[in-house]
Amino acid sequence: MTLELIPNPSLAQRTTLRLGGTADVEAVVHDERDLDELGCFLATHTLRPFVLGKGSNLLASDGRLDLALIRVGAGSGPLRVERTDDTLIVRCPASLALPGLLGWAKKAGLAGLEGLTGIPGSVGGAVAMNAGSYGVEFGDLVTRVRLWSPAGGLVWVAANECVFGYRHFSAPARPAGRLIWEVEIGLSESTPRSVHRQMQSVYEKKRATQPVTARSAGCVFKNPGGESAGRLLDKAGMKGVRVGDMAFSEMHANFLVNLGQGTSAQAMELIETGREAVRDAFGVALETEVITL
Repeated sequence: MTLELIPNPSLAQRTTLRLGGTADVEAVVHDERDLDELGCFLATHTLRPFVLGKGSNLLASDGRLDLALIRVGAGSGPLRVERTDDTLIVRCPASLALPGLLGWAKKAGLAGLEGLTGIPGSVGGAVAMNAGSYGVEFGDLVTRVRLWSPAGGLVWVAANECVFGYRHFSAPARPAGRLIWEVEIGLSESTPRSVHRQMQSVYEKKRATQPVTARSAGCVFKNPGGESAGRLLDKAGMKGVRVGDMAFSEMHANFLVNLGQGTSAQAMELIETGREAVRDAFGVALETEVITL
């Protein structure tokens, strides 16, 4: 394979909010043989590199961005690799869609991921953001992460050498341009019926309280100090508030949704309005969970 370079990629077409302008170029890595070429590309270009998964937690600015998007092409499905005690270690490519991993686990009767039902994005993104929901954090399941960097190539790093926090992941001496390539997670054996039942329960709860089918980037703000950002925004009167075609969801105030023709400028304005409302009402400074480019 050869590294694929796509000029002027649209961020609006690559993010779940359907917002954003264009980057300078997108470098698509299809297999390990392309990584050396990616290293050469990064060394000879001054553009800011940004690793892009499924774009489910991104708010990109309007207009032109001096970015080189890095994306890993679709990989093969998850693979059982070994059993340790009562745990089955599953290796999967970082490019795999997280819902695809959950669907595979359901069919295989493997438990542990159920709380992450309904979260879009990729497996690599779930590592990078330590995705969490309903008592499950992805980092708690990780046993090893395979990372790539231009200087060090591909290296497996044990989970106990990494730091997983609230929507945070870091690895030892993590240099700029490092890419999550593969992940191993530990799951437990169950039955397809039991796993399906648990996933269905989580999805029904989310569907009743969150705009799961809307154009959204998930939660906008992190929960501050054990408090609920959604509850604070709701009590500050932000539920349903809109600027143009961007709004805080009527179902859940911490979800920013694109009602059709929203712009990034409108989204930024609404985020600041929500932040100020919570600060004025409760003296709490909300930190964004969504990544802004």
